[in-house]
Amino acid sequence: MYEQFSNLLIQVLYHTASIFANKIVPMVGVGGSVETLQEVPLNIVLYGLVVLGGLGVIFGVALAVVASRFVVKMDPNVDQVRETLPGANCGACGFAGCMGYAEAVVGNPDVAVHMCAPGKSPVADKIAVITGKKAEKVDPKIARVFCQGGTSLSQRKFIYTGVQDCTAAVLAAGGDKSCEYGCLGFGTCMRACPFDAITMSADNLPLISPAKCTACGKCVAACPKQVIELAQASKAVVISCHSKDKGIDVKKKCQVGCIACGICVRTCPVDAIKLENNLARINHDKCIVCGLCVKKCPTNAIFDYIPARPKAYIDPAKCAGLDVCEKVCPVNAISGEIGSLHVVNQEKCIGCRMCESRCAKKAITMVESQAAPVGKKPAKAREPVAV
Repeated sequence: MYEQFSNLLIQVLYHTASIFANKIVPMVGVGGSVETLQEVPLNIVLYGLVVLGGLGVIFGVALAVVASRFVVKMDPNVDQVRETLPGANCGACGFAGCMGYAEAVVGNPDVAVHMCAPGKSPVADKIAVITGKKAEKVDPKIARVFCQGGTSLSQRKFIYTGVQDCTAAVLAAGGDKSCEYGCLGFGTCMRACPFDAITMSADNLPLISPAKCTACGKCVAACPKQVIELAQASKAVVISCHSKDKGIDVKKKCQVGCIACGICVRTCPVDAIKLENNLARINHDKCIVCGLCVKKCPTNAIFDYIPARPKAYIDPAKCAGLDVCEKVCPVNAISGEIGSLHVVNQEKCIGCRMCESRCAKKAITMVESQAAPVGKKPAKAREPVAV
């Protein structure tokens, strides 16, 4: 049916074009059918208008028939998901914009509901309700800068006076920084961020706002030195360096670079740090974010994104006087006799949570402030003791 209609339409257009060519466009030259005229008669102009009008009607009807027959019906859930999404069109989900992800998450059962980085958990929960899928809890990601060697802490090879852009600076002998792995500090990532989550510090290093960052990956793609990576927000202890130079060379170029001394490897209580290519690497699947390596690093190359770690408190009603917490404490902050209530030196406690995880009686909890946990106040002799 459709092929017959198409053939008929082609024949009508062919004959109409022939008539139009013979009547309106005169054939001139040797063998021409008519002679050229200085003025086109009015009847020929009217005839041409009628033919053009007829063609418009024919094409309009044809388009209407085709549109009605081959119309693509849209799932209403796609529109609901699209309205739920933040509309950043950042592509962090791996699809062509928000509409692409909306169509995929509705039509493909294998596409998860939590792939929208800017929307995070609230948007994932709404999409799960619309699509009927299960919203799994996902650790949010954040962009992090793996370099601390700003202008005051690193050496320069030469004075760069070209275009203030990292990509342009790389074309000039790899950039002006002595460390070929370090941040150049010209703000290309800041200009690439669509959420204004990046600002430049006074030392020419990017500062990423955790509240604004959506882990869209725009800054990662824009950085020519690849010093920005997407990482799990909960894994707040990172080796903030990408240099693969030997330790002696790192010291010449940067004051806060990793020198591969191995102290962090020996310090880590869960064997989560390894040395690879003259650089310490943290296995975040093993890391318990205790922060011990941060305290021990001689060059401050390990960065802790937790501004203030909570302290531990013991519930006297639960404490059985076991010495497990005292033995596992890496900074010797816990003391006490076996069978009696243990106490902790609050100034020594680093909030690593190792005592909390090993306490068999679950008597240790982590609290943000120095005060005891809010609750029913026990007798004076049994008030909570800081760990």
